[in-house]
Amino acid sequence: MSEAATARGIRGLPAALRGALWMGGALLSFSVMAVAVRELLRTLGSFEILFLRSLVSLVLVLAILPYFGLRALRTRRFGLHAIRNLLYFGGQYAWVYAIAMLPLATVFAIEFTMPIWAAVLALLILGERLNRGRVVMLALGLAGIFSILKPGFERVPPAALVMLAGSFAYALTLIATKRLAQSDSVLAVLFYMSAIQLPLGLALALPEWVSPGAADMPWIIAVGAMGLIAHFCMTRAFRIADAMLVVPIDFLRLPLIAVVGMLFYDEPLEFSILLGAAVIFAGTYYSIRRESRVFAYSTRQKPEG
Repeated sequence: MSEAATARGIRGLPAALRGALWMGGALLSFSVMAVAVRELLRTLGSFEILFLRSLVSLVLVLAILPYFGLRALRTRRFGLHAIRNLLYFGGQYAWVYAIAMLPLATVFAIEFTMPIWAAVLALLILGERLNRGRVVMLALGLAGIFSILKPGFERVPPAALVMLAGSFAYALTLIATKRLAQSDSVLAVLFYMSAIQLPLGLALALPEWVSPGAADMPWIIAVGAMGLIAHFCMTRAFRIADAMLVVPIDFLRLPLIAVVGMLFYDEPLEFSILLGAAVIFAGTYYSIRRESRVFAYSTRQKPEG
């Protein structure tokens, strides 16, 4: 079967199924990326891993740039790009640090708090309204955080608090990305992400630089490539399918990475982690479903013409 026929066959699939397939690609990419980071941490430092990820990502973006042309990189908001990527760099460092110190499932579960912080920030920065759906999401999100961290019952690992701060940084970058999406292309966002973080990662990595070995190269390529692929697949999934389909599939990242951690790193499968993430997901899903219904109702009520 020719590539054109295959492409037509894929486009002929229902939107929900295509969205699910793209989201499946994101799940696999995020999981491979986490494993690659865990493997690289055996020999390389966190900042060096972040530098190498930016290097690989930048090479890949430059490789496809001729197809889109230099016009795709135009921006009048370089300052916002710079702020976004300083925050994103901090969030990535927190993620890599947490992967070194915590079970993979715990890292991913805490990462699911990002929509909660984003909702709070959207209220404070973008002036969005706090409706019933978002109140439920915030309440269940707080309950989920308590289930994961268990404050008062166990000593909260410092790495868990670092990852919580990282999720907050990711939420800030999400708000910045929403602003940039109004004027800049996706390729511009990816290009400036790599170009700005590259020298920052190099400067911080140089004092403890370790020359990567031949065995590290596949993992280095995986870290850079899988990050780009994951974000591309997720973007495609949200464009094709409804968020009420995409978000539950995204939640499957947790059991998937929990199984990976259990099989390859002998990490325990803790019920409280899965429960907390499930509670956070329930609040997020409820909020998305309610807002989708409100949007659909308001659209039907608009007069024609």
